Amino acid sequence: MLINCPYCGPRDLAEFVVNGEAIARPDVDGDLDGPDICAAFAEAVYLRDNPAGLHREHWFHSAGCQSWLLIERDTRTHEIVKVEATRAPGQAS
Repeated sequence: MLINCPYCGPRDLAEFVVNGEAIARPDVDGDLDGPDICAAFAEAVYLRDNPAGLHREHWFHSAGCQSWLLIERDTRTHEIVKVEATRAPGQAS
C-alpha cells in the first residue's frame, strides 16, 4: 500500500507509523475537575463506536520527512481517501 505524503510523494506503508483514530479530546479548561476529567478521557479513548467505513487517523512518516499526517481511510477496504499535513514541515510539534 502506498501513502501519498504531501512532502515526499507516494511512499510505502512501511515508512509510516499509525497513531490511531483522530478523536476529539475532552475540554480540560471547562467545568470538569480531576475525577471527571479522567472519566471524560476514558470515555473518549475507550468507549466509542468502531463502525466500518471512513476513519480519520494520525500517521507519522517515521522513515521519511518526520511529519504527522491526517489520513482518511476506509477500514473495510483500506483505501486511503485523503492525506493532509497536520502542520508545515520543520514546524515545532
